Amino acid sequence: MRGEYPRPEFRRERWCSLNGEWGITLGDQTCTIQVPFAYQCAMSGTGVSGAYDAMRYFRTFRVPEEWNGSRIILHFGAVDYRSQVFVNGSLACSHEGGYTPFSADITPYLTGGEEVLEVRVWDPLKDETIPRGKQFWAGDPAFIWYTPSSGIWQSVWLEPLDEAHIEGIRYDSDVDAGLVRIRFNLSEQCPLPCRLRWQIRVKGEEIYEGGFISRERNGEFAVDVFHNRILNGSFHYSGLCWFPESPTLFDVHTELESDGQIRDSVDTYFGMRKIHVSEGKIYLNNHPYFQKLVLDQGYWPDSLVTAPSDEAYREDIRRAKEMGFNGCRKHEKAEDPRFLYWADRMGFLVWESMGSFISYTHQAASAFVREWCGLIERDYSHPCIVVWNVLNESWGIPAVSHDPEQQAFANAMYHLARSLGGNRLVISNDGWEMTETDLVAVHSYRHGERSDAGMQERFSRGLCSVEGLADIMIRKPFAKGYGYKGQPVILSECGGIALAPEGGWGYTSASGAEEFLAEYQRIIRAISRSGMIQGFCYTQFTDVEQEINGLLRPDRTPKVDPEALRQINDQIETML
Repeated sequence: MRGEYPRPEFRRERWCSLNGEWGITLGDQTCTIQVPFAYQCAMSGTGVSGAYDAMRYFRTFRVPEEWNGSRIILHFGAVDYRSQVFVNGSLACSHEGGYTPFSADITPYLTGGEEVLEVRVWDPLKDETIPRGKQFWAGDPAFIWYTPSSGIWQSVWLEPLDEAHIEGIRYDSDVDAGLVRIRFNLSEQCPLPCRLRWQIRVKGEEIYEGGFISRERNGEFAVDVFHNRILNGSFHYSGLCWFPESPTLFDVHTELESDGQIRDSVDTYFGMRKIHVSEGKIYLNNHPYFQKLVLDQGYWPDSLVTAPSDEAYREDIRRAKEMGFNGCRKHEKAEDPRFLYWADRMGFLVWESMGSFISYTHQAASAFVREWCGLIERDYSHPCIVVWNVLNESWGIPAVSHDPEQQAFANAMYHLARSLGGNRLVISNDGWEMTETDLVAVHSYRHGERSDAGMQERFSRGLCSVEGLADIMIRKPFAKGYGYKGQPVILSECGGIALAPEGGWGYTSASGAEEFLAEYQRIIRAISRSGMIQGFCYTQFTDVEQEINGLLRPDRTPKVDPEALRQINDQIETML
Protein backbone atom coordinates (compact mmCIF):
# COMPACT_ATOMS: atom_id res chain seq x y z
CA MET A 1 0.00 0.00 0.00
CA ARG A 2 2.44 2.66 -1.32
CA GLY A 3 5.34 1.43 0.79
CA GLU A 4 8.19 2.71 -1.43
CA TYR A 5 10.56 5.42 -0.24
CA PRO A 6 8.68 8.69 -0.88
CA ARG A 7 11.62 11.01 -1.65
CA PRO A 8 13.95 9.04 -3.96
CA GLU A 9 15.98 12.06 -5.10
CA PHE A 10 17.18 12.60 -1.48
CA ARG A 11 17.32 9.21 0.17
CA ARG A 12 18.38 8.04 3.60
CA GLU A 13 18.53 4.40 4.70
CA ARG A 14 16.56 4.72 7.93
CA TRP A 15 12.90 5.60 7.68
CA CYS A 16 9.45 4.28 8.59
CA SER A 17 6.29 4.54 6.50
CA LEU A 18 3.10 5.73 8.17
CA ASN A 19 0.98 4.84 5.16
CA GLY A 20 -1.79 2.33 5.68
CA GLU A 21 -4.80 2.24 7.97
CA TRP A 22 -5.76 5.42 9.81
CA GLY A 23 -9.01 6.57 11.32
CA ILE A 24 -10.89 9.50 9.80
CA THR A 25 -13.84 11.62 10.85
CA LEU A 26 -15.96 13.22 8.14
CA GLY A 27 -18.92 15.17 9.46
CA ASP A 28 -20.65 12.84 11.92
CA GLN A 29 -19.09 9.70 10.40
CA THR A 30 -15.94 8.00 11.69
CA CYS A 31 -14.37 5.14 9.78
CA THR A 32 -11.01 3.79 8.64
CA ILE A 33 -9.08 5.07 5.62
CA GLN A 34 -6.09 3.79 3.70
CA VAL A 35 -3.53 6.63 3.58
CA PRO A 36 -2.39 8.15 1.21
CA PHE A 37 -5.65 7.79 -0.75
CA ALA A 38 -8.23 10.60 -0.65
CA TYR A 39 -11.52 9.72 1.00
CA GLN A 40 -13.39 10.30 -2.29
CA CYS A 41 -11.74 7.33 -4.05
CA ALA A 42 -12.40 3.59 -3.87
CA MET A 43 -8.88 2.69 -2.72
CA SER A 44 -9.33 4.77 0.43
CA GLY A 45 -11.70 2.07 1.67
CA THR A 46 -13.98 4.58 3.40
CA GLY A 47 -17.11 3.82 1.38
CA VAL A 48 -18.20 7.37 2.23
CA SER A 49 -20.28 9.43 -0.17
CA GLY A 50 -20.82 13.17 -0.03
CA ALA A 51 -18.57 16.22 0.10
CA TYR A 52 -16.78 17.32 3.24
CA ASP A 53 -14.65 20.41 3.76
CA ALA A 54 -13.19 19.25 7.10
CA MET A 55 -11.37 16.00 7.85
CA ARG A 56 -9.76 14.67 11.02
CA TYR A 57 -7.21 11.88 10.56
CA PHE A 58 -5.85 9.92 13.52
CA ARG A 59 -3.63 6.92 14.30
CA THR A 60 -1.03 5.70 16.75
CA PHE A 61 2.59 4.71 16.13
CA ARG A 62 5.75 3.72 17.97
CA VAL A 63 9.21 5.04 17.25
CA PRO A 64 11.71 2.18 16.71
CA GLU A 65 13.89 1.68 19.78
CA GLU A 66 17.06 1.83 17.68
CA TRP A 67 16.20 5.44 16.89
CA ASN A 68 16.61 6.51 20.52
CA GLY A 69 18.77 9.62 20.76
CA SER A 70 17.84 10.86 17.28
CA ARG A 71 15.63 13.75 16.31
CA ILE A 72 12.40 12.28 14.91
CA ILE A 73 11.11 14.05 11.81
CA LEU A 74 7.56 13.59 10.54
CA HIS A 75 7.17 14.12 6.78
CA PHE A 76 4.06 14.71 4.63
CA GLY A 77 4.38 14.50 0.85
CA ALA A 78 1.22 16.53 0.19
CA VAL A 79 -2.05 17.29 1.97
CA ASP A 80 -4.85 19.25 0.31
CA TYR A 81 -5.26 22.00 1.49
CA ARG A 82 -4.73 23.48 5.03
CA SER A 83 -3.31 21.20 7.70
CA GLN A 84 -2.66 21.18 11.43
CA VAL A 85 -0.62 18.30 12.84
CA PHE A 86 -0.90 17.28 16.49
CA VAL A 87 1.32 14.78 18.31
CA ASN A 88 -0.01 13.60 21.68
CA GLY A 89 -2.32 16.61 21.72
CA SER A 90 0.35 19.24 21.00
CA LEU A 91 0.40 21.26 17.79
CA ALA A 92 3.57 20.19 15.94
CA CYS A 93 3.12 22.21 12.73
CA SER A 94 0.70 23.87 10.32
CA HIS A 95 0.83 24.05 6.54
CA GLU A 96 -1.09 25.59 3.66
CA GLY A 97 -0.90 24.25 0.11
CA GLY A 98 -2.10 21.09 -1.56
CA TYR A 99 1.00 20.21 -3.63
CA THR A 100 4.07 20.96 -1.52
CA PRO A 101 5.71 18.80 1.17
CA PHE A 102 6.16 19.77 4.80
CA SER A 103 7.89 18.33 7.84
CA ALA A 104 8.06 18.74 11.61
CA ASP A 105 10.57 17.78 14.28
CA ILE A 106 8.21 15.98 16.67
CA THR A 107 10.86 14.92 19.19
CA PRO A 108 9.67 17.31 21.94
CA TYR A 109 6.15 15.85 21.83
CA LEU A 110 7.03 12.15 22.04
CA THR A 111 6.37 10.02 25.15
CA GLY A 112 8.54 7.03 24.30
CA GLY A 113 5.56 4.70 24.12
CA GLU A 114 2.49 4.60 21.92
CA GLU A 115 2.25 7.99 20.24
CA VAL A 116 -1.00 9.60 19.07
CA LEU A 117 -0.94 11.42 15.73
CA GLU A 118 -3.81 13.63 14.56
CA VAL A 119 -4.07 15.65 11.35
CA ARG A 120 -6.86 18.18 10.92
CA VAL A 121 -7.46 19.23 7.32
CA TRP A 122 -9.57 22.01 5.85
CA ASP A 123 -10.22 21.86 2.10
CA PRO A 124 -13.16 24.15 1.23
CA LEU A 125 -14.38 22.54 -1.97
CA LYS A 126 -16.28 25.57 -3.26
CA ASP A 127 -13.47 28.07 -2.71
CA GLU A 128 -12.39 29.21 -6.20
CA THR A 129 -9.30 31.02 -4.91
CA ILE A 130 -7.52 27.81 -3.84
CA PRO A 131 -5.16 26.18 -6.37
CA ARG A 132 -7.18 23.07 -7.25
CA GLY A 133 -6.59 22.44 -10.95
CA LYS A 134 -9.00 19.91 -12.45
CA GLN A 135 -10.76 19.20 -9.14
CA PHE A 136 -14.31 20.43 -9.73
CA TRP A 137 -15.68 22.90 -7.19
CA ALA A 138 -19.33 22.98 -8.33
CA GLY A 139 -20.72 19.47 -7.81
CA ASP A 140 -20.52 16.32 -9.90
CA PRO A 141 -17.70 16.02 -12.47
CA ALA A 142 -18.54 17.79 -15.73
CA PHE A 143 -16.92 18.86 -19.00
CA ILE A 144 -13.13 18.95 -18.30
CA TRP A 145 -13.32 18.91 -14.48
CA TYR A 146 -13.07 15.84 -12.27
CA THR A 147 -13.83 14.44 -8.82
CA PRO A 148 -11.92 16.29 -6.08
CA SER A 149 -9.23 14.64 -3.96
CA SER A 150 -9.17 16.09 -0.45
CA GLY A 151 -6.81 15.59 2.44
CA ILE A 152 -3.70 13.39 2.54
CA TRP A 153 -2.84 12.23 -0.99
CA GLN A 154 0.90 11.56 -0.82
CA SER A 155 2.96 9.48 1.58
CA VAL A 156 3.51 10.09 5.29
CA TRP A 157 6.71 8.86 6.93
CA LEU A 158 9.13 9.17 9.85
CA GLU A 159 12.87 9.69 9.69
CA PRO A 160 15.50 9.78 12.45
CA LEU A 161 18.15 12.49 12.16
CA ASP A 162 21.19 13.57 14.07
CA GLU A 163 21.14 17.23 15.10
CA ALA A 164 24.01 17.62 12.63
CA HIS A 165 22.54 16.69 9.24
CA ILE A 166 22.32 17.72 5.61
CA GLU A 167 19.24 19.84 4.97
CA GLY A 168 19.43 19.92 1.18
CA ILE A 169 21.57 19.46 -1.93
CA ARG A 170 21.06 21.18 -5.30
CA TYR A 171 22.67 20.41 -8.62
CA ASP A 172 23.25 22.79 -11.55
CA SER A 173 24.73 21.10 -14.58
CA ASP A 174 26.90 23.07 -16.98
CA VAL A 175 27.02 20.95 -20.13
CA ASP A 176 29.22 23.42 -22.01
CA ALA A 177 31.91 23.44 -19.31
CA GLY A 178 31.45 19.77 -18.37
CA LEU A 179 30.91 20.75 -14.74
CA VAL A 180 28.27 20.16 -12.12
CA ARG A 181 27.88 22.85 -9.47
CA ILE A 182 26.77 21.45 -6.15
CA ARG A 183 25.13 23.57 -3.48
CA PHE A 184 24.47 22.24 0.01
CA ASN A 185 23.03 23.48 3.26
CA LEU A 186 23.46 22.01 6.72
CA SER A 187 21.27 22.04 9.82
CA GLU A 188 21.49 24.98 12.19
CA GLN A 189 22.61 22.64 14.96
CA CYS A 190 25.54 21.30 12.92
CA PRO A 191 28.81 22.08 14.76
CA LEU A 192 31.35 23.88 12.63
CA PRO A 193 33.78 23.18 11.19
CA CYS A 194 32.68 19.77 9.89
CA ARG A 195 33.79 17.49 7.07
CA LEU A 196 31.78 16.58 3.97
CA ARG A 197 32.71 13.64 1.77
CA TRP A 198 31.39 13.17 -1.77
CA GLN A 199 31.44 10.15 -4.08
CA ILE A 200 30.09 10.42 -7.64
CA ARG A 201 29.55 7.42 -9.90
CA VAL A 202 28.21 7.08 -13.43
CA LYS A 203 27.35 3.80 -15.14
CA GLY A 204 28.90 1.96 -12.21
CA GLU A 205 32.26 3.76 -12.46
CA GLU A 206 33.54 6.11 -9.81
CA ILE A 207 34.49 9.44 -11.38
CA TYR A 208 35.01 11.58 -8.29
CA GLU A 209 35.76 11.10 -4.63
CA GLY A 210 36.71 13.94 -2.41
CA GLY A 211 36.03 15.85 0.74
CA PHE A 212 36.63 19.15 2.43
CA ILE A 213 36.19 21.00 5.67
CA SER A 214 33.11 23.21 5.70
CA ARG A 215 33.19 26.25 7.96
CA GLU A 216 29.78 27.47 6.81
CA ARG A 217 26.32 25.88 6.84
CA ASN A 218 25.79 26.79 3.20
CA GLY A 219 28.34 26.17 0.48
CA GLU A 220 28.97 25.54 -3.20
CA PHE A 221 31.65 23.78 -5.21
CA ALA A 222 32.09 22.43 -8.75
CA VAL A 223 33.15 19.03 -10.04
CA ASP A 224 34.53 18.33 -13.51
CA VAL A 225 32.50 15.31 -14.66
CA PHE A 226 33.42 15.28 -18.38
CA HIS A 227 37.20 15.52 -17.74
CA ASN A 228 37.63 17.52 -20.96
CA ARG A 229 36.87 14.45 -23.09
CA ILE A 230 34.86 15.38 -26.16
CA LEU A 231 32.90 12.11 -26.27
CA ASN A 232 31.63 12.72 -22.73
CA GLY A 233 29.84 15.88 -23.87
CA SER A 234 27.04 16.16 -26.38
CA PHE A 235 29.25 16.97 -29.36
CA HIS A 236 28.57 13.52 -30.83
CA TYR A 237 24.94 13.33 -29.76
CA SER A 238 24.59 11.96 -26.22
CA GLY A 239 27.88 11.28 -24.45
CA LEU A 240 27.19 11.48 -20.72
CA CYS A 241 24.37 14.00 -21.17
CA TRP A 242 20.80 13.28 -20.15
CA PHE A 243 18.48 12.71 -23.14
CA PRO A 244 15.16 10.83 -23.25
CA GLU A 245 16.92 8.38 -25.58
CA SER A 246 19.89 7.96 -23.18
CA PRO A 247 18.97 9.13 -19.66
CA THR A 248 22.42 9.03 -18.06
CA LEU A 249 22.37 9.81 -14.35
CA PHE A 250 25.22 10.42 -11.92
CA ASP A 251 24.71 8.82 -8.50
CA VAL A 252 26.04 10.76 -5.51
CA HIS A 253 26.73 9.56 -1.97
CA THR A 254 27.38 12.27 0.61
CA GLU A 255 28.51 11.91 4.22
CA LEU A 256 28.66 14.50 6.98
CA GLU A 257 31.34 13.88 9.61
CA SER A 258 31.61 15.76 12.89
CA ASP A 259 33.65 14.97 16.01
CA GLY A 260 35.10 11.93 14.26
CA GLN A 261 31.68 10.35 13.60
CA ILE A 262 29.48 10.00 10.51
CA ARG A 263 26.45 12.03 11.55
CA ASP A 264 24.46 11.82 8.31
CA SER A 265 24.60 10.20 4.88
CA VAL A 266 22.40 10.89 1.86
CA ASP A 267 22.08 9.36 -1.60
CA THR A 268 21.12 11.72 -4.43
CA TYR A 269 21.65 11.98 -8.19
CA PHE A 270 21.83 14.46 -11.03
CA GLY A 271 21.80 14.56 -14.82
CA MET A 272 23.90 16.69 -17.16
CA ARG A 273 21.12 18.42 -19.07
CA LYS A 274 20.88 21.81 -20.77
CA ILE A 275 17.86 23.34 -22.50
CA HIS A 276 17.77 26.66 -24.31
CA VAL A 277 16.15 28.41 -27.28
CA SER A 278 17.75 30.10 -30.26
CA GLU A 279 16.39 31.39 -33.57
CA GLY A 280 12.98 29.84 -33.11
CA LYS A 281 14.17 26.37 -32.09
CA ILE A 282 14.46 24.45 -28.82
CA TYR A 283 17.85 22.92 -28.05
CA LEU A 284 18.43 19.99 -25.72
CA ASN A 285 22.11 19.69 -24.84
CA ASN A 286 22.88 21.96 -27.80
CA HIS A 287 20.96 19.82 -30.32
CA PRO A 288 17.70 21.03 -31.92
CA TYR A 289 15.10 18.77 -30.33
CA PHE A 290 11.46 18.26 -31.28
CA GLN A 291 9.21 17.61 -28.30
CA LYS A 292 6.48 15.00 -28.76
CA LEU A 293 4.43 15.32 -25.60
CA VAL A 294 1.22 13.85 -24.30
CA LEU A 295 -1.12 15.71 -21.93
CA ASP A 296 -1.16 13.79 -18.65
CA GLN A 297 -3.80 14.56 -16.03
CA GLY A 298 -2.37 12.06 -13.51
CA TYR A 299 -5.73 10.46 -12.58
CA TRP A 300 -6.64 6.84 -11.91
CA PRO A 301 -10.22 5.51 -11.72
CA ASP A 302 -9.92 3.89 -8.27
CA SER A 303 -7.42 6.26 -6.65
CA LEU A 304 -7.92 9.66 -8.38
CA VAL A 305 -4.79 11.85 -8.10
CA THR A 306 -2.77 9.27 -6.13
CA ALA A 307 -1.25 6.48 -8.19
CA PRO A 308 -2.43 3.06 -7.01
CA SER A 309 1.20 1.90 -6.84
CA ASP A 310 4.72 3.04 -7.63
CA GLU A 311 4.68 0.64 -10.56
CA ALA A 312 1.77 2.65 -12.03
CA TYR A 313 4.04 5.67 -12.50
CA ARG A 314 6.69 3.60 -14.24
CA GLU A 315 4.12 1.88 -16.44
CA ASP A 316 2.57 5.19 -17.52
CA ILE A 317 5.97 6.39 -18.73
CA ARG A 318 6.68 3.08 -20.43
CA ARG A 319 3.34 3.18 -22.26
CA ALA A 320 3.83 6.78 -23.38
CA LYS A 321 7.28 6.02 -24.75
CA GLU A 322 5.90 2.89 -26.42
CA MET A 323 3.49 5.12 -28.35
CA GLY A 324 6.36 7.34 -29.55
CA PHE A 325 6.16 10.24 -27.08
CA ASN A 326 9.33 11.61 -25.48
CA GLY A 327 7.64 13.52 -22.67
CA CYS A 328 4.47 14.81 -21.08
CA ARG A 329 2.88 18.06 -20.10
CA LYS A 330 1.56 17.45 -16.60
CA HIS A 331 -1.77 19.20 -16.60
CA GLU A 332 -2.99 21.23 -13.64
CA LYS A 333 -1.20 19.00 -11.17
CA ALA A 334 2.19 18.90 -9.45
CA GLU A 335 2.98 15.21 -9.58
CA ASP A 336 4.35 12.96 -6.85
CA PRO A 337 8.20 12.91 -6.71
CA ARG A 338 8.07 9.19 -7.47
CA PHE A 339 6.82 10.00 -10.98
CA LEU A 340 9.65 12.48 -11.51
CA TYR A 341 12.14 9.87 -10.27
CA TRP A 342 10.98 7.39 -12.91
CA ALA A 343 10.97 10.13 -15.57
CA ASP A 344 14.60 10.85 -14.65
CA ARG A 345 15.53 7.16 -14.74
CA MET A 346 13.62 6.19 -17.88
CA GLY A 347 14.19 9.34 -19.94
CA PHE A 348 10.97 11.32 -20.18
CA LEU A 349 10.66 15.09 -20.55
CA VAL A 350 8.27 16.78 -18.11
CA TRP A 351 6.58 20.14 -18.30
CA GLU A 352 5.76 20.76 -14.65
CA SER A 353 2.69 22.68 -13.57
CA MET A 354 0.57 23.17 -10.48
CA GLY A 355 -3.17 23.29 -10.06
CA SER A 356 -4.59 26.69 -10.99
CA PHE A 357 -6.88 28.77 -8.85
CA ILE A 358 -10.00 29.89 -10.71
CA SER A 359 -10.91 33.38 -9.44
CA TYR A 360 -8.35 36.16 -9.11
CA THR A 361 -7.87 37.84 -5.74
CA HIS A 362 -4.75 39.24 -4.10
CA GLN A 363 -4.95 36.48 -1.49
CA ALA A 364 -5.22 33.79 -4.18
CA ALA A 365 -2.26 35.23 -6.08
CA SER A 366 -0.13 35.34 -2.91
CA ALA A 367 -0.98 31.75 -1.99
CA PHE A 368 -0.14 30.59 -5.51
CA VAL A 369 3.25 32.32 -5.39
CA ARG A 370 4.14 30.71 -2.05
CA GLU A 371 3.26 27.25 -3.27
CA TRP A 372 5.09 27.65 -6.60
CA CYS A 373 8.24 28.61 -4.69
CA GLY A 374 7.90 25.46 -2.60
CA LEU A 375 7.40 23.34 -5.69
CA ILE A 376 10.49 24.74 -7.40
CA GLU A 377 12.47 24.07 -4.21
CA ARG A 378 11.22 20.47 -4.10
CA ASP A 379 11.94 19.64 -7.74
CA TYR A 380 14.93 21.82 -8.55
CA SER A 381 17.40 19.01 -9.34
CA HIS A 382 15.25 16.75 -11.54
CA PRO A 383 16.80 16.66 -15.05
CA CYS A 384 13.52 15.50 -16.60
CA ILE A 385 11.83 18.86 -15.89
CA VAL A 386 12.56 21.13 -18.85
CA VAL A 387 9.66 23.62 -18.59
CA TRP A 388 7.98 25.41 -15.71
CA ASN A 389 4.43 25.60 -17.06
CA VAL A 390 3.10 28.17 -14.62
CA LEU A 391 -0.44 29.17 -15.66
CA ASN A 392 -2.92 27.58 -18.06
CA GLU A 393 -5.46 29.18 -20.43
CA SER A 394 -5.86 32.28 -18.26
CA TRP A 395 -7.33 30.23 -15.38
CA GLY A 396 -7.16 32.41 -12.31
CA ILE A 397 -6.32 35.46 -14.45
CA PRO A 398 -9.43 35.71 -16.65
CA ALA A 399 -8.81 39.39 -17.53
CA VAL A 400 -5.14 38.99 -18.43
CA SER A 401 -5.84 39.92 -22.05
CA HIS A 402 -6.25 43.57 -21.03
CA ASP A 403 -5.88 44.01 -17.26
CA PRO A 404 -2.47 45.45 -16.23
CA GLU A 405 -2.63 43.92 -12.75
CA GLN A 406 -3.23 40.38 -13.96
CA GLN A 407 -0.61 40.84 -16.67
CA ALA A 408 1.82 41.93 -13.96
CA PHE A 409 1.03 38.78 -12.00
CA ALA A 410 1.68 36.56 -15.03
CA ASN A 411 4.96 38.38 -15.68
CA ALA A 412 5.94 38.14 -12.02
CA MET A 413 5.41 34.37 -12.11
CA TYR A 414 7.51 34.14 -15.26
CA HIS A 415 10.42 36.06 -13.75
CA LEU A 416 10.09 34.26 -10.42
CA ALA A 417 10.46 30.86 -12.13
CA ARG A 418 13.33 32.18 -14.26
CA SER A 419 15.17 33.45 -11.19
CA LEU A 420 14.61 30.43 -8.92
CA GLY A 421 14.07 27.52 -11.24
CA GLY A 422 17.46 26.53 -12.63
CA ASN A 423 18.04 25.63 -16.28
CA ARG A 424 14.44 25.48 -17.53
CA LEU A 425 12.22 27.31 -19.96
CA VAL A 426 9.22 29.15 -18.53
CA ILE A 427 5.72 29.73 -19.91
CA SER A 428 3.70 32.29 -18.00
CA ASN A 429 0.27 31.46 -19.47
CA ASP A 430 0.11 28.33 -21.61
CA GLY A 431 -2.54 28.30 -24.33
CA TRP A 432 -3.21 31.91 -25.25
CA GLU A 433 -3.08 35.53 -24.02
CA MET A 434 0.63 35.15 -23.25
CA THR A 435 2.74 37.88 -21.69
CA GLU A 436 6.47 37.30 -21.09
CA THR A 437 7.30 33.75 -22.19
CA ASP A 438 10.19 31.61 -23.43
CA LEU A 439 7.89 29.56 -25.68
CA VAL A 440 4.82 30.51 -27.68
CA ALA A 441 2.62 27.69 -26.41
CA VAL A 442 -0.79 27.63 -28.09
CA HIS A 443 -3.87 25.42 -27.84
CA SER A 444 -6.01 24.51 -30.82
CA TYR A 445 -8.57 21.77 -31.32
CA ARG A 446 -9.78 23.28 -34.58
CA HIS A 447 -8.32 20.54 -36.75
CA GLY A 448 -11.75 19.97 -38.28
CA GLU A 449 -14.07 17.00 -38.36
CA ARG A 450 -13.36 14.32 -40.95
CA SER A 451 -16.04 15.75 -43.24
CA ASP A 452 -14.93 19.39 -42.91
CA ALA A 453 -12.22 19.85 -45.55
CA GLY A 454 -12.35 23.63 -45.23
CA MET A 455 -11.57 23.58 -41.52
CA GLN A 456 -8.82 21.04 -42.09
CA GLU A 457 -7.15 23.33 -44.61
CA ARG A 458 -7.57 26.29 -42.28
CA PHE A 459 -5.88 24.34 -39.45
CA SER A 460 -2.93 23.33 -41.63
CA ARG A 461 -2.50 26.88 -42.91
CA GLY A 462 -2.76 28.35 -39.41
CA LEU A 463 0.21 26.28 -38.20
CA CYS A 464 2.50 27.83 -40.79
CA SER A 465 2.90 31.33 -39.34
CA VAL A 466 2.53 33.17 -36.05
CA GLU A 467 -0.01 35.47 -37.69
CA GLY A 468 -2.04 32.45 -38.80
CA LEU A 469 -2.31 30.99 -35.29
CA ALA A 470 -5.08 33.39 -34.30
CA ASP A 471 -7.24 31.89 -37.04
CA ILE A 472 -7.32 28.49 -35.31
CA MET A 473 -7.51 29.61 -31.68
CA ILE A 474 -10.49 30.59 -29.56
CA ARG A 475 -8.52 33.53 -28.05
CA LYS A 476 -5.63 35.65 -29.25
CA PRO A 477 -2.11 34.26 -28.79
CA PHE A 478 -0.86 37.33 -26.90
CA ALA A 479 -2.29 39.66 -24.29
CA LYS A 480 -2.70 43.32 -25.20
CA GLY A 481 0.68 45.02 -25.38
CA TYR A 482 2.62 41.81 -26.04
CA GLY A 483 3.67 40.10 -29.24
CA TYR A 484 5.95 37.62 -30.90
CA LYS A 485 9.68 37.96 -30.19
CA GLY A 486 11.06 35.03 -32.16
CA GLN A 487 10.39 32.33 -29.59
CA PRO A 488 9.89 28.69 -30.63
CA VAL A 489 6.24 27.80 -31.22
CA ILE A 490 4.72 24.72 -29.58
CA LEU A 491 1.22 23.38 -30.18
CA SER A 492 0.87 22.55 -26.50
CA GLU A 493 -2.68 21.18 -26.72
CA CYS A 494 -4.21 19.54 -29.77
CA GLY A 495 -6.19 16.50 -30.83
CA GLY A 496 -8.67 15.44 -28.17
CA ILE A 497 -10.31 12.83 -30.43
CA ALA A 498 -12.89 10.61 -28.74
CA LEU A 499 -13.91 7.16 -29.90
CA ALA A 500 -17.62 7.80 -30.31
CA PRO A 501 -18.96 4.31 -29.50
CA GLU A 502 -17.40 4.45 -26.04
CA GLY A 503 -19.64 7.36 -24.98
CA GLY A 504 -18.65 10.55 -23.16
CA TRP A 505 -17.05 13.80 -24.26
CA GLY A 506 -14.20 14.80 -26.58
CA TYR A 507 -13.30 17.68 -28.91
CA THR A 508 -13.97 15.67 -32.07
CA SER A 509 -14.84 12.01 -32.60
CA ALA A 510 -13.87 8.94 -34.58
CA SER A 511 -16.07 5.89 -35.12
CA GLY A 512 -13.35 3.28 -34.58
CA ALA A 513 -9.64 2.56 -34.31
CA GLU A 514 -8.97 2.79 -38.04
CA GLU A 515 -10.67 6.17 -38.36
CA PHE A 516 -8.95 7.38 -35.19
CA LEU A 517 -5.50 6.56 -36.58
CA ALA A 518 -6.34 8.31 -39.85
CA GLU A 519 -7.42 11.44 -37.95
CA TYR A 520 -4.37 11.30 -35.68
CA GLN A 521 -2.07 10.98 -38.67
CA ARG A 522 -3.74 13.95 -40.34
CA ILE A 523 -3.04 16.16 -37.29
CA ILE A 524 0.58 15.01 -36.99
CA ARG A 525 1.12 15.50 -40.73
CA ALA A 526 -0.15 19.09 -40.48
CA ILE A 527 2.26 19.72 -37.61
CA SER A 528 5.23 18.15 -39.40
CA ARG A 529 4.58 20.17 -42.57
CA SER A 530 4.11 23.52 -40.85
CA GLY A 531 7.79 24.48 -40.90
CA MET A 532 7.22 26.51 -37.73
CA ILE A 533 5.97 24.17 -34.99
CA GLN A 534 8.79 22.86 -32.77
CA GLY A 535 6.77 20.40 -30.73
CA PHE A 536 3.26 19.28 -29.85
CA CYS A 537 1.29 17.97 -26.90
CA TYR A 538 -1.54 15.58 -27.73
CA THR A 539 -4.70 15.62 -25.61
CA GLN A 540 -4.61 13.25 -23.86
CA PHE A 541 -2.89 10.23 -22.32
CA THR A 542 -5.92 8.50 -20.74
CA ASP A 543 -9.65 8.93 -20.46
CA VAL A 544 -10.62 10.57 -17.18
CA GLU A 545 -14.18 10.12 -15.97
CA GLN A 546 -16.50 11.78 -18.53
CA GLU A 547 -13.61 13.04 -20.70
CA ILE A 548 -12.94 10.20 -23.14
CA ASN A 549 -10.38 11.70 -25.51
CA GLY A 550 -7.54 9.58 -24.16
CA LEU A 551 -5.23 7.31 -26.12
CA LEU A 552 -5.74 4.82 -23.30
CA ARG A 553 -8.81 3.91 -21.31
CA PRO A 554 -8.81 4.73 -17.58
CA ASP A 555 -7.47 1.24 -16.81
CA ARG A 556 -4.57 1.97 -19.22
CA THR A 557 -5.66 -0.48 -21.90
CA PRO A 558 -4.93 0.95 -25.38
CA LYS A 559 -7.72 2.06 -27.69
CA VAL A 560 -5.54 1.66 -30.76
CA ASP A 561 -2.32 -0.19 -31.55
CA PRO A 562 0.54 1.59 -29.69
CA GLU A 563 2.97 0.61 -32.46
CA ALA A 564 0.77 2.29 -35.06
CA LEU A 565 0.87 5.51 -33.00
CA ARG A 566 4.63 5.21 -32.69
CA GLN A 567 5.04 4.89 -36.44
CA ILE A 568 3.00 8.08 -36.95
CA ASN A 569 4.93 9.99 -34.27
CA ASP A 570 8.24 8.76 -35.68
CA GLN A 571 7.46 10.55 -38.94
CA ILE A 572 8.72 13.68 -37.17
CA GLU A 573 12.43 13.42 -36.43
CA THR A 574 13.25 14.15 -32.80
CA MET A 575 16.71 15.47 -33.55
CA LEU A 576 16.08 18.16 -36.14
